[in-house]
Amino acid sequence: MKLSEVAEQIAGLYAKMLDHDYTKKKIFNKNFFEDWRASMTDEERKVITDLSKCNFKQLHAYFMDLAEKNRNRTKEEKLELKEKNEALLKEFGFCTIDGRKEKISNFKIKPPGLFLGRGEHPKMGKLKRRVQPEDIIINCSKTSTIPVAPPGHKWKEIRHDNNVTWLASWTENVQHQVKYIMLHSSSKLQGEKDLQKYETIRKLHQKIDEIREKYQTDLKSKEMKIKQRAVALYFIDKLALRPGNQKDEDQADTVGCCSLRCEHIELHEEKDGKYYVVVFDFLGKDSIRYYNEVPVEKRVFKNLRLFMENKKKGDDLFDKLNTQILNKYLNDLMKGLTAKVFRTYNASWTL
Repeated sequence: MKLSEVAEQIAGLYAKMLDHDYTKKKIFNKNFFEDWRASMTDEERKVITDLSKCNFKQLHAYFMDLAEKNRNRTKEEKLELKEKNEALLKEFGFCTIDGRKEKISNFKIKPPGLFLGRGEHPKMGKLKRRVQPEDIIINCSKTSTIPVAPPGHKWKEIRHDNNVTWLASWTENVQHQVKYIMLHSSSKLQGEKDLQKYETIRKLHQKIDEIREKYQTDLKSKEMKIKQRAVALYFIDKLALRPGNQKDEDQADTVGCCSLRCEHIELHEEKDGKYYVVVFDFLGKDSIRYYNEVPVEKRVFKNLRLFMENKKKGDDLFDKLNTQILNKYLNDLMKGLTAKVFRTYNASWTL
């Protein structure tokens, strides 16, 4: 069956992935088929009604053949490609900031593709559509030469915001995240940002004993809210757990410290010769499993037992706490301090 150009392109994205486990997953196939059908003509939609009856093998063979040809390029072809990429870098890979020529880290926008996500992401298989000039906000100074949009197109907006470091931005269509074109890590502005981050850590180094003493005292508090905050800080400091935010239904069910549920921990008064052991088992960032068996202080263990009393497995462990509350408290202790800073502080200390 001869497909319209857009439908053919999307079919190609699926065909390239026939070897992958993703194309065996129900949710991946469901999401892909919905988006593929939405881009078809009325005629195509009448005929193509069931993904399992579609044969992508010829398309797959074509792309495998193409990949093989690319792998076996001649020396001359490789050189030609290298020169082409260098010319692109020369034209688009730099900008001028405060009179200085600076490198741009990601001046190319990815072509259309299928969203994979990490772990069992509920949106896997959805079409990441082509980013058009009409989606893009350009950020440059009023006096600069504004880049010209491709023929027949115009930019979504031209901005002159000197309080941010991005040069262009757009919102991708699957998770509706804002994406940016940024300066290279070697640029002066990025270096200054890193410097600020480590200066905050230096300040934390001066106050860390005081903060640790405070949360140790708070472990004995009569107030549930303060107890929970103290235990969460203990975990963030000792185990470098991420703070963790609440997730929506259409996001992967990954958790951090503040969003732990009762099902994510087990308490053992004694395990393998160690006392007051907490067993953590949950999906962390990028759906990577975090499993750890940690002996903790008796006071922390008792508090955890108290937090779990009369709760079901799916209930929040820290039901009186979230990342915002924790970060506000930390900022009151030391300006610029957030839960994330503890990770960088402890990582730098370890290093």
